[in-house]
Amino acid sequence: MLVVVTYDVNTTEPEGQKRLRKVAKICQNYGQRVQNSVFECLIDATQFTKLKIELTQVIDPNYDSLRFYRMGGKNYKNKVEHIGAKQSMDLEGPLIF
Repeated sequence: MLVVVTYDVNTTEPEGQKRLRKVAKICQNYGQRVQNSVFECLIDATQFTKLKIELTQVIDPNYDSLRFYRMGGKNYKNKVEHIGAKQSMDLEGPLIF
């Protein structure tokens, strides 16, 4: 399934800046960054649960927030539209470095 993860981490304190880096690193392990605080992750239900657990262990819920959008499994490509500078990535295509 395609899951869109968005986050807002309060970075006014040095601890917040550390949390922000950790949140981004965790998300990079599961998907592709498409905006500064937005990741698209093509994952299964088990990976989704693991991702949520990892992220909730890092954030401070008094200051930070996470949002997860489950876009579905088969027709998620029809639910995503991109306009603008950054090219959309084919999450199922080969990675070319």
